[in-house]
Amino acid sequence: MKKDEKKCPICNGEKEQGKVTFTVDLGTNLIVIRETPAMVCSLCGEEWISDETAENIEAVVREAKMKNRMIEEIHGVRPHTRNKT
Repeated sequence: MKKDEKKCPICNGEKEQGKVTFTVDLGTNLIVIRETPAMVCSLCGEEWISDETAENIEAVVREAKMKNRMIEEIHGVRPHTRNKT
């Protein structure tokens, strides 16, 4: 990560590696993913997730939707393998 990429574009604080709680509200279902890896601003608390983490979250959401539970709580996202065709 370049030096400029470590600065928060909102408040100019420092981005640091951390863990956050990511919530997806689907209207009839709520998915809570705890311990999600993210970059977090040390001053304002703004959060950024990587593209890989976003893809993993999408896979977790798809799986949770298939279970059709009103609330699904998951601790951490794990890497999902892609189907290679």
